[in-house]
Amino acid sequence: MTSSKPKSIQTMKPETAAKKLGVLLSATPAEFQAGVVSRDELNELQSRPPAWLAELRRNGPHPKQVVAAKLRVSISGLIRGGITEPLTTAEIEALKAENPAWLEHEQSVQAEARKEATRLKER
Repeated sequence: MTSSKPKSIQTMKPETAAKKLGVLLSATPAEFQAGVVSRDELNELQSRPPAWLAELRRNGPHPKQVVAAKLRVSISGLIRGGITEPLTTAEIEALKAENPAWLEHEQSVQAEARKEATRLKER
């Protein structure tokens, strides 16, 4: 005799939702920051992003995990390079064009780490 409970709606804090969406929470609209986000709402935002989300993803400011991915370095590498604040897409592109020595070094470190991870995975 099992009684079926009504399915509860999963919700998450705006911080979690912003992280899953790959955007900086402080750059999102106030109503997004103030409420909770259900799993269905998150799925809707991911499948059909509103204008504000598309704009944030395109131009930033981007959170550190996105900045690191766009620069092909680790988050630790960003910090070692002195990048501690969110960057816009234009700032990331300017940094790539400038290609400072620390960026080149961190990209090679990250490439080696990926190569080693792949090698260990194939064992």
